[in-house]
Amino acid sequence: MREIVFTRAVGWIPNVIRENGELKLMLGAGADANHEPRTFTFPIGEAHLDVIREDLARHLLLWSAVLPLCHAAGTRGPLDEQAAVALLDPVLLSPPADVDALFRRIRWEKSRLIAHGADIALLERGQVCAAMRAATETSNNERAQKYHVDRRRAERGVVLGPLDAALLRYTGQYLHGATIPKRKPDAVDPALLPEVMRVIATAEQACAGMRIGLDPRRGRRATDKRDWDRMTKAVDAAVRRAHPELVDDSVRTVSFLMCSEASDRSRSMPVEDDEEAADDGAGLGGSARKTALSFTDDKGDEKKWLRTGPRSAGAEFWDFVADRSAGDNEVFTIEDEGMGEGIQFHFYADSVARVTTVREGRGGAEPEYRVEYSLVDGIAGYRKLVSAFVRGGCAALDPFGPWTTDVAEFERARRGRDAT
Repeated sequence: MREIVFTRAVGWIPNVIRENGELKLMLGAGADANHEPRTFTFPIGEAHLDVIREDLARHLLLWSAVLPLCHAAGTRGPLDEQAAVALLDPVLLSPPADVDALFRRIRWEKSRLIAHGADIALLERGQVCAAMRAATETSNNERAQKYHVDRRRAERGVVLGPLDAALLRYTGQYLHGATIPKRKPDAVDPALLPEVMRVIATAEQACAGMRIGLDPRRGRRATDKRDWDRMTKAVDAAVRRAHPELVDDSVRTVSFLMCSEASDRSRSMPVEDDEEAADDGAGLGGSARKTALSFTDDKGDEKKWLRTGPRSAGAEFWDFVADRSAGDNEVFTIEDEGMGEGIQFHFYADSVARVTTVREGRGGAEPEYRVEYSLVDGIAGYRKLVSAFVRGGCAALDPFGPWTTDVAEFERARRGRDAT
């Protein structure tokens, strides 16, 4: 039978229980194989209970000292009960100087103490008892997170100035650099907000008119890495030129914000082929504009498109790619069966083949095809090829060469490009 003898009823601070007549300290720490919190107990005495009840600082120090033993138990191992019991007298009953000396010899969980208000400077000097004079029952985990991220930055040689810190808080990346940045003006000291907004304005001017397109080859929500890199370089250069005092972390968070917002704008827009939509039919290949096409992938899936439908061929094709493209499905084809021509995209190799029928198969003979290969410059290059083919067929692809029928020559060109 288990009963709670003493609890602070705040967060995860360990409780004292009585189990089968024996006093024990009970604490939750770590997780099991199913990611459920683990609970550990070990015996304590009445004298230990008195200190735990009356002295918050010693209670927290004991918790900090025991936590590494819990973590060492892993997902299913037992707590080293003997080691835990051995900490009781030195932490709870010893003079402050001896406690300080103990904490210089053992592993302990500093973040727990910082979250509960410990003086960080005193902790760093090894004066753990003095550091806990300002301890509170309530925890502030953000304070502990800030300590750890500041230490990691210091290990990289990064020292944030007031404006650097304000920019990271504005984007929500001060504590979690991998999170998607957002605009959070309320998180910034009002005195620094005008300066932050000047930096943001510099970045916005640097990328005005730029966009980050979608890259259906990597899924429905993926964006063009080249567009992203281009915008990053433009914003980084402008911000560094206007604000040379900023460290890399803060410049990076501003460019990340601009790119993320541009990506979101692209994802919220309908998928259309800009070049195809802009053409009124009178330009390149206007009279040869496709009216019926077939889209296929490397898995045998097929989709038909008719010009009488509600969407352009480019939009329908890239939707088809976004839904089906995968690591084992990177070859897609657009075919005009009526004209006997098509274009095949090899996304794994940034290359393309255009196929035209030279001679129809008659009397049981196989048709004769002309296959020409060319390299493609990223998703933007693929989009141009799709648009040109829809407007004018294989003949409209001539400007996007050079094209070659020599497979060996093409492979040499592809390997040379990849090497550079």
